[in-house]
Amino acid sequence: MADGVAPSDSPQLDVAQLVALHHEALYRYAYRLTGSVPDAEDLTQQVFLTAQTKLNQVRDAQCVQSWLFTVLRNSYLRSFRKRVPIPVANLELNIDSIPEDAVDDEGIDRERLQIALNELPDDFKIVLLLFYFEDCSYLQIAERLELPIGTVMSRLSRAKSHLRLKLYEPEYHGAG
Repeated sequence: MADGVAPSDSPQLDVAQLVALHHEALYRYAYRLTGSVPDAEDLTQQVFLTAQTKLNQVRDAQCVQSWLFTVLRNSYLRSFRKRVPIPVANLELNIDSIPEDAVDDEGIDRERLQIALNELPDDFKIVLLLFYFEDCSYLQIAERLELPIGTVMSRLSRAKSHLRLKLYEPEYHGAG
């Protein structure tokens, strides 16, 4: 066995199993990236479509969740970063179709959290989500994004400061 993985050593991964095991975590991550239920659903579906065709790239079954998160992040950066807004008048929104517990944020107003995340530049949002959703260390984030570790630390710190300011600022700005 030289550089590649011998067919008998390759992981026996099934996309249906991946969906069952990882859909919820991927959807939550996608929702935080996109800020939109339909976009999060599309992005999550795109990840599993990619997995269907490229699952042979996963050499270690233990790393499949990390691989799926990477596919999701890359798909977001390619497709969803430059979205064209749709006028609200064109939307047919069925409130009953929105998942009730997409995220457990322990008392944090989910809408304010998503608004605050949406305000972050993608460079900061990606670092923050890698840290909290993928449980990556500073070093892992630096390696994945090919950034100096100091830049990762700075972006994470600034992103967290932005969220603290937006989530815990007084409700009344200068009202008197």
